[in-house]
Amino acid sequence: MTDTKLTFCFIGFGEAGQAIASGLREAGVERIVAWDILFPQREGAQLLLAGETIGVRCAASAADAVRGADIVVSAVTAASSVEAAQSVKAHLAGRPVLLDINSVSPGRKQETAKLVGASARYIDVAVIAPIHPARHRTPMLFAGPDAATLLSPLGALGMRVSVAGTEVGAASAIKMVRSVIIKGIEALTLECFLAAARAGVIDEVAASLKNNYPGLDWPKLIPYNLERMARHGERRAAEMEEVAETLRELGVEPLMSNAAVKRQREMGHLGAQPSVRGVLKNDGAAILKAISAAARDRH
Repeated sequence: MTDTKLTFCFIGFGEAGQAIASGLREAGVERIVAWDILFPQREGAQLLLAGETIGVRCAASAADAVRGADIVVSAVTAASSVEAAQSVKAHLAGRPVLLDINSVSPGRKQETAKLVGASARYIDVAVIAPIHPARHRTPMLFAGPDAATLLSPLGALGMRVSVAGTEVGAASAIKMVRSVIIKGIEALTLECFLAAARAGVIDEVAASLKNNYPGLDWPKLIPYNLERMARHGERRAAEMEEVAETLRELGVEPLMSNAAVKRQREMGHLGAQPSVRGVLKNDGAAILKAISAAARDRH
């Protein structure tokens, strides 16, 4: 079977699933199926429309979705990763590849791999850059006994895959630990520059930080970090809870990560408000003004 003849199945068809699926379709993959627990509900209408637009068959159930699949991509919320694997396990045939791209702790990945057992070739996957604009070409780390066997077929489709190790959890450990910095800096950006906005010293603080971190373009970084938190704060908070669990697994008390959870979740709530959502493409000062007003109203 040629690489474009592989059948891909997505369990979870949110932003990540849609992005990867659309990229694979453009790369020539003909058979892509998706299932999302929201499909039968009112909230699933947009997901179904996205599937039709991309050229993905939206299945009637998890069992329907995985039938005949060569590669199953689990792209659900962090809290649902084990449940998603459980929902498809009994319906897997021919030991397909299961790519678990969910942002969860190494322990959760190992739990899922044990659950799947011999039903599939389980791969621990860490997506290590924003899914847009690269989509299926976004850099990913694979880990597990079968990880290296995927380099050639997925590479032929344009996917940028590296092997982190043969042990499940090796890829997710890298993703989780780096998120201490990535999502932690986002949370600090909100806290620092919300205070700077209220003090009327945004430009002065940004210029001062440039002295310490000359490689960072703060006028660009501020709106970028705030926009990501506003659009995805709730999901990023859930991911930071997995980061905190990872640190506990490693014997490190997650003091800063727990605090980042609160800031990410707070920004997710504020970002859902129209007054904030409507200015996210503006500069940092405008976004901070809207956030400041929304935060005052909320409290």
